[in-house]
Amino acid sequence: MELSLFLSMLGFLWVAAITPGPNNMLLTASGANFGFLRTLPLLIGIMLGMQVMLLMVAFGIGGLILLYPSLHLVLKIAGSLYLLWLAWKIATAAYETLETEDRSVKQMPFWQGGLLQLINPKAWLMALGAIASFSLAGAAYQHSVVAISMGMALVNLVSGLIWMGFGSLIGRLLHSPRAWKLFNLAMGALTAACVLLIWR
Repeated sequence: MELSLFLSMLGFLWVAAITPGPNNMLLTASGANFGFLRTLPLLIGIMLGMQVMLLMVAFGIGGLILLYPSLHLVLKIAGSLYLLWLAWKIATAAYETLETEDRSVKQMPFWQGGLLQLINPKAWLMALGAIASFSLAGAAYQHSVVAISMGMALVNLVSGLIWMGFGSLIGRLLHSPRAWKLFNLAMGALTAACVLLIWR
């Protein structure tokens, strides 16, 4: 893949990765509630889920969504229900100070980050757009998919770290249970609002 095409692809992926959406709301909420380091497994889950989904799109399954629009509708419904469930978990999360070493409070597990990608229509559209726009034909196809995969991993890592850092900073600024409750309610509402982005 030529450098100019790779940089254009990075720009496309960066815009999709850094803008507010389900992944970024979850990373921010987790960073605020559990701290930067304890959110890393969630970020890794999100990144691996995105890679699996990209490969599924690149090697055929994504084409089924284009051929059968009803699959896209099922994906939207499943993604909406899952996001609403995650929004509820965020909004009702218990207060925890980041200074404590108490590990008994449960954070969002690794697998939920990966699962979200597989039913996240925005993520599917990102992968479909990247493959459709930036993959190369013929013998160069597999190499271009590898380049897209590396680009997606890079932008997801950087944008994820930014949103986690933002959440962790917010977590250090909130010093009362009431402030935490308001923050978690706001993050839950923003996560639920991502459902509207799926249906527009």
